[in-house]
Amino acid sequence: MKIAFVGKGGSGKTTLSSLFIRHLAASRIPVIAVDADINQHLGAALGLDEEAAAALPAMGAHLPLIKDYLRGSNPRLPSAETMIKTTPPGEGSRLLRVCEDNPVYDACARTVPLDDGSVRLMATGPFTESDLGVACYHSKVGAVELCLNHLVDGRTEYVVVDMTAGSDSFASGMFTRFDMTFLVAEPTRKGIGVYRQYKEYARDFGVPLKVVGNKIQGPDDLAYLRSEVGDDLLVTVGHSDWVRGMEKGRTAPFAQLEETNRRALAALHGAADASYERRDWERYTRQMVHFHLKNAESWGNAKTGADLAAQVDPAFVLLEEVATPQPA
Repeated sequence: MKIAFVGKGGSGKTTLSSLFIRHLAASRIPVIAVDADINQHLGAALGLDEEAAAALPAMGAHLPLIKDYLRGSNPRLPSAETMIKTTPPGEGSRLLRVCEDNPVYDACARTVPLDDGSVRLMATGPFTESDLGVACYHSKVGAVELCLNHLVDGRTEYVVVDMTAGSDSFASGMFTRFDMTFLVAEPTRKGIGVYRQYKEYARDFGVPLKVVGNKIQGPDDLAYLRSEVGDDLLVTVGHSDWVRGMEKGRTAPFAQLEETNRRALAALHGAADASYERRDWERYTRQMVHFHLKNAESWGNAKTGADLAAQVDPAFVLLEEVATPQPA
């Protein structure tokens, strides 16, 4: 299951995504966690110290390796140089699975131990001064999008992505890659503004969306949020002394998280699991191709000097049971 956490900056989406990841790990569910935010904080939220978080490999720095591995023996991809972030898989492409070892995970993922199990953590890498004038952050996030395009995952395994804040999530087709999107919203006009933007895009592409209310201080806040988002409000999360202690570096067992917040995480899990019944791999593949052709026409063909529409395999549909060619 592919799950996204979105919201405006400071809404608490990284904290909520890290708690959901911990909840899944405590339930012995395989998880790949991905930090796709421009501000790389997911590692710290999962308990890594500053040095370990800074040492996480940047997916963007390994983009040539990722492309070369994923293209496999696909005859429509004679070289990795012509692959862009939206390049879809086809016959002969190598696909990624949550529970496997492969060169992409070897280069880009690190195991993070938690109280109850562990998770694999991947990060786009921070946007640095050296990127100014020569690259944009969306090119770094492209490594995540390419991996999601080649991912086959089942109901009992999760990829949880902490997305970049605000409307930047719409800069590519990646927002359509998820089975469920949790939008973390504060009871403010800015928080509701991001919700309305996301709701509009989600409606156009059939993206499941649920709102998680955060920083609710009383009945008035809750009433305001309910009046603005209606049935999209799934659950609210209250103040947490456990989280506050974590933010101060005081580690406590996850089992000591407040019961009300544990129930909220269980509600998120239930909503994510229920979305499995609505999976439509043909539509998923069709949307993938749509954004690839759009990107090819707007900038990809000119950048690569190739006709990227030729990369589309019209007979290919990404499915859970699609076989993956093995490395030579």
